[in-house]
Amino acid sequence: MDLLLTHGYFLHEDPKELQIMKPYAPLGLLYLSSHLKAKGYAVEVFDTTFRTREELSAVLETHSPSVLGIYANLMTRGSVVQIIQKAKAVGWLVVLGGPEPSNYIPEYLQAGADAIVIGEGEITLEEILESHLRGDGETFGRIQGLAIRGAGGAVQQTAARPLIPNLDAQPWPDREAIDLGRYIDIWRSHHGAGSASLITARGCAYHCRWCSHSVYGKTHRRRKPEAVVDEIEWLRQRYTPDMLWIADDVFTIHHAWLFKYAEEMKRRGLALPFECITRADRLNEKAADALAELQCFRVWIGSESGSQRILDAMERGVTVEQVQRAIRLCKARGIQTGMFLMWGYAGEELSDIEATVEHVKQADADVFLATVAYPIKGTEYYAEMSGSVVAPGSWAAGSDRDIKLRGRHSRRYYQFADQWLKNEVALGKLSAKDYVQATADAELLRQRIHEARRGLALAHDEVEA
Repeated sequence: MDLLLTHGYFLHEDPKELQIMKPYAPLGLLYLSSHLKAKGYAVEVFDTTFRTREELSAVLETHSPSVLGIYANLMTRGSVVQIIQKAKAVGWLVVLGGPEPSNYIPEYLQAGADAIVIGEGEITLEEILESHLRGDGETFGRIQGLAIRGAGGAVQQTAARPLIPNLDAQPWPDREAIDLGRYIDIWRSHHGAGSASLITARGCAYHCRWCSHSVYGKTHRRRKPEAVVDEIEWLRQRYTPDMLWIADDVFTIHHAWLFKYAEEMKRRGLALPFECITRADRLNEKAADALAELQCFRVWIGSESGSQRILDAMERGVTVEQVQRAIRLCKARGIQTGMFLMWGYAGEELSDIEATVEHVKQADADVFLATVAYPIKGTEYYAEMSGSVVAPGSWAAGSDRDIKLRGRHSRRYYQFADQWLKNEVALGKLSAKDYVQATADAELLRQRIHEARRGLALAHDEVEA
């Protein structure tokens, strides 16, 4: 074995996901695996999702040490640090990649990593393997897109690596390297329909200040519609999923591409329900028609706030009305909608929270998910808030989600905002109920709204740090 690929996510350690049970395969690792196998390297994937730390440790201990490639994101930092330490203790060369390590190069190198891939990983990892296998680790400093320890222990970062220009020249993800059927079966047993994921593009060219672009930069590269349909046709024949998750950052960004894709699916008689993410400004009548024809059953939209002032501060590039219109377009075609929302962005006031509550009520989306804004290192938002950042006590045990901002409202404050929002939306949905039941439910919801708003007022002066 020349390379072992793994990641730091263990499903059994995630109480929230154990309730939700909607896992997806690690596509990034599977793309690396297929690329490197096509170049003649012996690659194995240890998918930690359904495995244990003890099983991974046993593999590291019993195999002859070679190169261990670990995918890391901000949610798996602590787990990845543990894997690094175990691997180094038994002689592996450890290479990290993914969206987080390039933002914390000194910390991950100090934790024991030998090299950190910055940006897209296929070609960089290929050159690392080539150098390692010929016993020439000294050449790492000449490999583009890499950070290592240089002379005297100083961090050395090489020149940026150009992105892969032609995604269609890349092999599909190496799904055969893992038990993809188990992912689909878990979905089917918990939700009645098995789901599989794929991407049709890499990157997002938009400039939201809080969003990380550490892997692909602010770029967008598309695969040919025919190539995507080929992959879907193979997925359906090989694994028979009931639906798909198209994991692009913005699926409907290119309307001409979308229409060609829809035509190709129709030409081959293919139809498989799916959900995707888009931006409100990249959805019009024709695009919505195409989604409906393709059997899209849910569209997720980054709404973030109902306050145009906050959206402009985020540099979202969309308006509140565009979000409302996009949801109306989907609902008119029987497509469910989901909204992503964000509390606590810099400068947010009570009036902005009120605007968000009203916005979500009017939109009447099928589902909405709210989080408290957190600055991700490497983003413009992090740079803006750096003077207020209070990092978690232990870097290795925390994540950017644990960062606190001096002077910002407490998490309890935003919990009350959540309660207010949920109950206001529920109150707005009562009109279709029996009058007597609706009246009783409305009274209870109004009481809860009053309690939430009162709690919000009481917690107003509580700060996070």
